[in-house]
Amino acid sequence: MIPFYLMELSRLYKNCRLCPRSCGVDRLAGGGVAGGGFCGEGAQLRLAFAGQHRGEEPPLSGEGGSGTIFVSGCNLGCAFCQNWQISTGKAAGNAAGNTAGSRLGRAVSTDEFTAIGVELQNRGAENINIVTGSHAVPAIVQCLSAAKNAGLRLPVLWNSSGYESVETLELLDGHIDTWLPDLKTLDSSLAAQFFNAPDYPHAASEAILWMMRNRPHSVIIRHLILPGYLESTRSALRWFADNAHSGVMLSLMSQYTPIAETGGHSPGRFLDKREYETVLGWLGEFGIEDGFCQELVTGSDWLPDFNRPNPFSSDLSVAVWHF
Repeated sequence: MIPFYLMELSRLYKNCRLCPRSCGVDRLAGGGVAGGGFCGEGAQLRLAFAGQHRGEEPPLSGEGGSGTIFVSGCNLGCAFCQNWQISTGKAAGNAAGNTAGSRLGRAVSTDEFTAIGVELQNRGAENINIVTGSHAVPAIVQCLSAAKNAGLRLPVLWNSSGYESVETLELLDGHIDTWLPDLKTLDSSLAAQFFNAPDYPHAASEAILWMMRNRPHSVIIRHLILPGYLESTRSALRWFADNAHSGVMLSLMSQYTPIAETGGHSPGRFLDKREYETVLGWLGEFGIEDGFCQELVTGSDWLPDFNRPNPFSSDLSVAVWHF
């Protein structure tokens, strides 16, 4: 039997204010753009893929791979989203007007989520890695509670864009072992242009500060370097140096890849060597030593295709479940 307080969580979809957009849509009635909700999702948890992913940071991938569970839908709308097939269902730079039917994935029950998590555990995954679930927190809390009652013992990662409200993050308290947020930018004009959220800098910085207070030694902050926008990266690194205490790690990512489906609304080239080396020099300037730094990536072979049973290459991922 589901405890009463977990059943009460579903009421948060009635007048949804789970994320900083605070749309107020009734997702219990179906939600979607017809009701004014940005994420376009109803109250059901929809998943697209689960597998053992070897492409996360080394301590997260380990020997058995990170047990990634990709949630369909998104509350942000990045113009170059590599997962656009499941986040928006169309050109990532045109997130407005999406419907759940246009995004890959399907609704799963609590029992099916539990079975997925236990199967990842049985196959040797190092953790359960919830990818982009910010718009579905009540359902995810219910599913994690049920899965743990059924024998799921793996640590749980919260892999998010960082565009979250502290009040919603508090619902996850006690359910998440490691926080893995993005810090995309602190430039509101850039946030409006590329991430469809001019308030992203304030929302993400407040969310990440809460995460660092919540689990002070279990936070990895990711930052993707955008070609041609190095000052945005410099500001993010300065913020990290000023705010991240000992034990919090930085994951600096160089894998920016132009996505054809965005229609040219974002940088149309890869990061170049000069830009990459400039940013590496700033790590020393700011005294940032704890964390990870991707090698310079200038290819697109690694991009996922969620139409395939395994969206990633066999070297990168082992499929466990597909919608």
